[in-house]
Amino acid sequence: MKANAENLLSLLKGPRQFVIPIYQRTYCWSIAQCQQLLQDILRISKDDSVNGHFIGSVVHFQHSITTICDVPELLVIDGQQRLTTVSLLVLAVAEFLEKHSDLKIDTTPTKLRNYYLLNNEETGEKRFKLLLTQGDRTAFCSLMDGTPLPEHVPGRIVENYEFFCGKITRENVTDIYDGMMRLFVVDVALERDKDDPQLIFESMNSTGLALSQTDLIRNYVLMRLPVEQQTRLYQKYWFPMEQSYGNEYELLFNSFMRDYLTIKQTEIPRKDGVYEAFKHFVDTCGQSIEEIVADIFEFSSYYSKMTLHKEADKNLNEAFMRLSQLKVDVCYPFLLPVYRDYVHQIISADEFLAIVCRVESYVFRRAVCGIPTNSLNKTFMLLYRQINPAKYMESLDAALISADNYKRFPTDREFMDALLSKDVYNFPRRNYLLSMLENKDRKERISIRDYTIEHIMPQSANLSSEWQSMLGERWQDVHEKYLHNLGNLTLTAYNSELSNRSFSEKKTIPGGFNDSPLRLNEYPRQADKWGTEQIEERAQALARKACQIWMRPVLPQEVVDTYKKKSAPAPSIYSMETYDWSPAMLELFHILRKRILNLDPSVREVFLKLYIAYKVQTNFVDIVPQKRSLRLSLNIPFNEIIDSEGICRNVKGLGRWGNGEVEIMMKDSSHLEPIMELIQQACNRQIEE
Repeated sequence: MKANAENLLSLLKGPRQFVIPIYQRTYCWSIAQCQQLLQDILRISKDDSVNGHFIGSVVHFQHSITTICDVPELLVIDGQQRLTTVSLLVLAVAEFLEKHSDLKIDTTPTKLRNYYLLNNEETGEKRFKLLLTQGDRTAFCSLMDGTPLPEHVPGRIVENYEFFCGKITRENVTDIYDGMMRLFVVDVALERDKDDPQLIFESMNSTGLALSQTDLIRNYVLMRLPVEQQTRLYQKYWFPMEQSYGNEYELLFNSFMRDYLTIKQTEIPRKDGVYEAFKHFVDTCGQSIEEIVADIFEFSSYYSKMTLHKEADKNLNEAFMRLSQLKVDVCYPFLLPVYRDYVHQIISADEFLAIVCRVESYVFRRAVCGIPTNSLNKTFMLLYRQINPAKYMESLDAALISADNYKRFPTDREFMDALLSKDVYNFPRRNYLLSMLENKDRKERISIRDYTIEHIMPQSANLSSEWQSMLGERWQDVHEKYLHNLGNLTLTAYNSELSNRSFSEKKTIPGGFNDSPLRLNEYPRQADKWGTEQIEERAQALARKACQIWMRPVLPQEVVDTYKKKSAPAPSIYSMETYDWSPAMLELFHILRKRILNLDPSVREVFLKLYIAYKVQTNFVDIVPQKRSLRLSLNIPFNEIIDSEGICRNVKGLGRWGNGEVEIMMKDSSHLEPIMELIQQACNRQIEE
């Protein structure tokens, strides 16, 4: 490796070509970064005490030292953003000088082009001193060569060039040129046989700030291959994959790779650890790079069709759009291999649609019932493994029906009860709920974007005398209890006209319920009055309809039982009477027990022979009854517990009843709150795992 401080324009001067390898990201400097560079250039041009301004490094190596060529080809590992931006500025200055030939300046447009932008004696692509990646190359070369730009130019090349053109004036062009001549970089020339470009690239981007996880993965895949293989894999797989995501490539591809690795390794990488997880996968999967890239390409096509709604089958595409409305990204590690089975004709389009609808129903019912979502990612990660290909739908339904506790698929009764009691107006998915209720079995679908939420019984606390009379003596209680109830909500395009009017006026005015084409307004259209009875009756009808839309699978119990894993024999049955309580400790236990059971809906209580266990998947706290205290055993490493009051004891290896390294002795309720904070830590750790 040879590193030297170098004037940037001198680095460009002479017969050479800097090539941005195909595995590098496209040009992405923003207007703000161009503005900052221009400000720095103007600042140093006016300060004679400043000899130069350092703007970073340019790291490169020569593609081949055996090929005889008048213009050496230098592959750029780092520095393409700086090289491209300065080249655009040089071009803008050159074109400005061509239009203002009367200006006296220590250069000419021809010199600027031939010294710093073009290898003037060459033809074809060798003519350009900087050759960008495939996504930017056409636009950049067209600008440099003065030829017409293609239509619909992507990226920031033209945008930043036009920005510079708009900033150059007769007054500042000399300062800009002088400042450009004072730009310096560290020129790092690698030796192909001695330096590992991949290791150097990683060390320069190890913080993840310079490049995204997506960029790092692409570079890792392609950089280590011979150039010919790089080009073939990039053009066959990677470039089409980038194009399929459009402007969403970086964001969506990173999410896709996280889900892809979840499928392959049955472990969910951290969002900032996708690159490291990918390297581990490549090193351990036993496949060639080409096999891996081809597999990524296949799954990526499924992912883009789901997330960007490009699926050709109309019904499937609508189902994917509904999943996007629900923001249920955690389901993709399950749906991706199911999509593959659909493409490979293991399941039909109807079966795939039914599976997507199962996911939709499962997620939405849980949301309505308020079941915590923090375990859904692992639920979906493992769900595909429970499918029997010979009985695809049956085995999936059995797995969903069998899920219990925090993984459960709410029953019709639980789902209806939650809908009837829920504050639907402030429910984050209320628009989705009302849209689906309105469009059930509709061929001519109604777009909820054309409507607003209407409270049939008005929101205003100052109800008119007509409303007070209709609601009865306890009208304030009725208003408070039923205002945001499902039965009191509908859709309208006449919200301001309906406002706080009486129920009879809301029905009969132009645009009122009697005129409405919406099915959600059918019940109020037929009602003579509006009060507790009507709201509850309408809510019941809508809740029953919801059970038909978001269906829970049904299988005979004997079929479900055939899929259940053989479990260990049931333990002996114990109860609260099993233990020798003192009155004070029994009272203390009831206080503590209630608080623990309220930590999370997934918490279960199990009475065992010597202690009471509280668990999610396994125990997070055990209570051992004693005469003068309750001994608590927290299942969390002692070095992870945050114990601000110092009430925990490390009992690792001491042989205690219960599970865990952390012990707390509780003699009364005086330390209840700090103890609950410690128990919450153990519970959270259990849920996260």
